[in-house]
Amino acid sequence: MKNKTLKIILWTLAFVLLLGIGTAAGYAAYVTDQVRQTATESHEELDRGEKSEKRVEVVNPADDHTSVLFVGIDDSQKRSNDANGNRNALSDALVLATFNDDNKTVKMLSIPRDSYTYIPEVGYKDKITHAHAFGGIDSTVETVERMLDVPVDYYVRLNFNSFTEIVDSMGGIQYDVPFDISEKNSRDMHGAIELDEGYQTLNGEEALALARTRKYDSDLARGQRQMELIQEIVRQSMTTSTINNIGDILQSIEDNLSTNLAFDQMIAFKEYFFQKEGLSFDKMQLDGEGTYINNVWYFDVESDSLDETKDQLRTHLGLDSLQDDDDEINSFAEDDDENDSM
Repeated sequence: MKNKTLKIILWTLAFVLLLGIGTAAGYAAYVTDQVRQTATESHEELDRGEKSEKRVEVVNPADDHTSVLFVGIDDSQKRSNDANGNRNALSDALVLATFNDDNKTVKMLSIPRDSYTYIPEVGYKDKITHAHAFGGIDSTVETVERMLDVPVDYYVRLNFNSFTEIVDSMGGIQYDVPFDISEKNSRDMHGAIELDEGYQTLNGEEALALARTRKYDSDLARGQRQMELIQEIVRQSMTTSTINNIGDILQSIEDNLSTNLAFDQMIAFKEYFFQKEGLSFDKMQLDGEGTYINNVWYFDVESDSLDETKDQLRTHLGLDSLQDDDDEINSFAEDDDENDSM
């Protein structure tokens, strides 16, 4: 099954629904109780504990700049690397979101699944998607932290296969399809999804096909399309009709979600969602190109793009930029040179 990248949509759904639905004023108390129960049953701490090694202390989403790693996986037996389906799944989607508490802005970075980077769990460079197969969510978080030189405070992991269930539980989503498409469905049936260009209601299978297709435009355009789909899902998840389907939605999430966010931490993000203009975010991508190393295809991230991305994320999290650190080191070196010459 060639499910390459769903990219940004999968895990964001769980996060948006858990953070938003139960926190809006005026909704019935039982909705919040349902969300609380789902959050409790989906809670799973990292082996490292609450705090990233790149933090001095634990951050609180209510008061601090915070980062959340969204991880989309497909842990079906067919996608597993052993005959019994026992090995950890690959991560089909990785997105790091940073939340700035001062101005309530959000940045979202899509990390290409084939990015060639060092994986601490095994001690060598490989595709970043393999980090989850090697050591689960703990290995994935550690690898992303090392690659981007920023703390990953929290994670949200959602099973790839739940995407269609969640969209269907919402009653579908309204979206302006940019072109006619003919695509496989989630069971790899060719031509099962036929869509005409234009504004329409998409069910789960149709939304998934539109998010995954790579035949009709560039990877860059596809990334933009996926971001737009997320924004529509976020907006439409806050409607009354979605709330009426809360039971089905939460059941889809509960069966397929794990996160180290506690319920109180989740609802601390509500101010990002209920601003006057609604949730919006700065979309970020890493530049690079495909390359073969030892006859294996990888995405080789450009060093300048990676450095610039690191600095943007660190600045958004209120951390010192790497450039500032380099300048400080260089100034110390210059001082030492001056002392040596005296």
